[in-house]
Amino acid sequence: MTPFNFSDNIRLEDERVLLRPLTLADDEHLIPFTQEEPNIWRYAVIPPNSPGIMREYIRAAVDGRNAGKEYPFIVFDKQTQKYAGSTRFYDIQLAHSMLQLGYTWYGKDFQGTGLNKHCKYLLLQFAFERMDMERVEFRAAHTNERSIAAMKSIGCTVEGIMRSCAANPDGTRRSTIILSILKEEWFATVKENLHKRL
Repeated sequence: MTPFNFSDNIRLEDERVLLRPLTLADDEHLIPFTQEEPNIWRYAVIPPNSPGIMREYIRAAVDGRNAGKEYPFIVFDKQTQKYAGSTRFYDIQLAHSMLQLGYTWYGKDFQGTGLNKHCKYLLLQFAFERMDMERVEFRAAHTNERSIAAMKSIGCTVEGIMRSCAANPDGTRRSTIILSILKEEWFATVKENLHKRL
């Protein structure tokens, strides 16, 4: 198994989607989502809802990769030949063989099209089979029913809720639901079940 390296140019793809490393130059592909689709950012702690904030969002993600903390991707939908959004590995703990998968968002035209399942299959396959992770964790605002349903549909197990753990942009408090997939679950059932739904 080749050791994971944050400097690697990791490209994950199948017949439907391409995930490649996010770069600063990708602001041209993602800025159009900032003001045209405000509902995308409904559950974001820091919504990238302006060109300037989106550029900072991308810069922070790239800085995180350079610091060895996360690995962000831009998502390209081969079916429509358009950029669809972004996702990333973060809180990567190689010493403990665990990471989180999140910061995932897609434009409204790509939601509910099956694109997310292709992305999650490729990302989970890489995490468990290339990075040799033992655990992949997912989090969402406890009120984000769409994301929670999507995570359950790919085989995540709900572990619990962290109450009042973060502030929303409007100053209210939010709770966060925690879900996960373990390596043995990936190989036993999750991989096959998810592959059948692609």
